[in-house]
Amino acid sequence: MARRPNSSKQTESVLAALLGSVEAWRHGYDLSRETGLRSGTLYPILIRLEGQGWLEARWEDEPAPGKPRRHLYRLTGLGAHEARAAVKAAAETSAVAAKIATATGGAE
Repeated sequence: MARRPNSSKQTESVLAALLGSVEAWRHGYDLSRETGLRSGTLYPILIRLEGQGWLEARWEDEPAPGKPRRHLYRLTGLGAHEARAAVKAAAETSAVAAKIATATGGAE
């Protein structure tokens, strides 16, 4: 069965973090801290989501003094819709897996 383009646990954690404040622009560093993902995992996800139209990105207008400008990210309308569906599907899958594990005594 083909996988949804954004169905990894890492991507789901990024989407869940972005859904926490749909309208807000988020820095990659903040998303990294919230999700626990390293930059080598996080930024390819953000780039892919932007390419699919789920995220919009822009450069920070006014960086803090002595700091370089940073990229900011937020969900698009499509992205928010798809992110909610992806996070819901992941939660349902986890719930089913938990029921199966309970029913089988944790054996696979």
